[in-house]
Amino acid sequence: MTARETQIPFADAVRAWARVAAYSFGGPAGQIAVMHRIVVDEKKWVGEAQFLHALNYCMLLPGPEAQQLATYLGWLLHGTRGGLVAGGLFILPGFVSILVLSVLYAGYGELLFVAGLFFGLKAAVLAVVVEALLRIGKRVLKNRVMESIAALAFVGIFFFEAPFPLIVGLSAFVGLVGDRLAPELFAVVKGPEAAAGGTREPPSTRPSTTRTATVAATWLGIWLLPLLAVAAVVGPDHVFAQISAFFSKAAMVTFGGAYAVLAYIAQQAVEHYGWLQPGEMLDGLGMAETTPGPLIQVVQFVGFMGAYRHPGELHPMLAGTLGALITTWATFAPCFLWIFTGAPYIEWLRGNRKLTAALSSITASVVGVVLNLAVWFGLHVIFESVRPVDGPLGSRLLQPDVATLDPAALLIAAAAMVAMLRFHIGMLPTLGASALAGVLWVYAAT
Repeated sequence: MTARETQIPFADAVRAWARVAAYSFGGPAGQIAVMHRIVVDEKKWVGEAQFLHALNYCMLLPGPEAQQLATYLGWLLHGTRGGLVAGGLFILPGFVSILVLSVLYAGYGELLFVAGLFFGLKAAVLAVVVEALLRIGKRVLKNRVMESIAALAFVGIFFFEAPFPLIVGLSAFVGLVGDRLAPELFAVVKGPEAAAGGTREPPSTRPSTTRTATVAATWLGIWLLPLLAVAAVVGPDHVFAQISAFFSKAAMVTFGGAYAVLAYIAQQAVEHYGWLQPGEMLDGLGMAETTPGPLIQVVQFVGFMGAYRHPGELHPMLAGTLGALITTWATFAPCFLWIFTGAPYIEWLRGNRKLTAALSSITASVVGVVLNLAVWFGLHVIFESVRPVDGPLGSRLLQPDVATLDPAALLIAAAAMVAMLRFHIGMLPTLGASALAGVLWVYAAT
């Protein structure tokens, strides 16, 4: 046991992480603020500088930074078991909430109240995505180079359906090259400056090649072996195998937050696999926005609906539940791999100029990807019929049927944007009011 472990009873830490999980509404900014208040200000278990070191590291990783920060801090206090408890509890409330909502959605979605609830949420989510676009853009689009990267990413994914992993890889390459040619233009994404106060060495383990290889191999096995076993049992063409492969791939490219990868996931789930209808992705995003836990937990809804609609010989609800479990495992198991393998190297990673340049370029491209998400969602919210048409140079254009314009959806979306962007009303009150407006509209229209 380390000195840190003897100073902080494990049971106290479990209770604290349960509180963090229960309060984890409002996206990563709110979740990180909750962790800071409880772990740094209230409990004083971690110093300000150490907290910011961990946050900087998590910003470099694919996946939900708030969940990974909880895992890192849990590891910092009590080693592997602390990281498992902190990271696992962070996921649990959202998993249970979205599973219950998914069952209600799939089984009772035709009820007027449920239909109205999701109608309003769907329209309001467009405002949430636009607000995220503006927030990320303000943070990273500091010069013409960053603006150009964002524009190229938007053109690539929206008009030419460029794969999101390709965009991430090319953006990282541009950042690394840019660091050599014009480093001042690529050092735009920086973590918070460390406050006064010392940082501490990782408490349980010193970095070593042997330890890194062992931990990486262990967690790669924990992540992939169950998914490979599922594929071996059901066959590669079964929906469970498809979910395993797709969300494992998505977990490795979720740089820049959940909104960045949602366009990739939504388009694949709707257009390639046929798991969802376009509007249903917005319904799932509304679930994730109004429940505790990381926003990327929306993928659980995607996995549930995909398996629910392709159950094979299983009962649809059982298939959906298993699909949700497989999706959650494929999405979050890698987070523990990144933390437990890389956390001992945090002092080496922090302040590395090349990594900062790569992250800056990736985040700039994320602005273009989120813009694609906003346009794609907006068209499917406001118009009931949107179809792809061939454009010049092999491009693809989305053409809405103007006759299918939904004025109620347009009005709710516009009101939500005014509330959030003009009057700075919080996300949860805005979504709640929009859901109520959707219920009232559906009942009035019948």
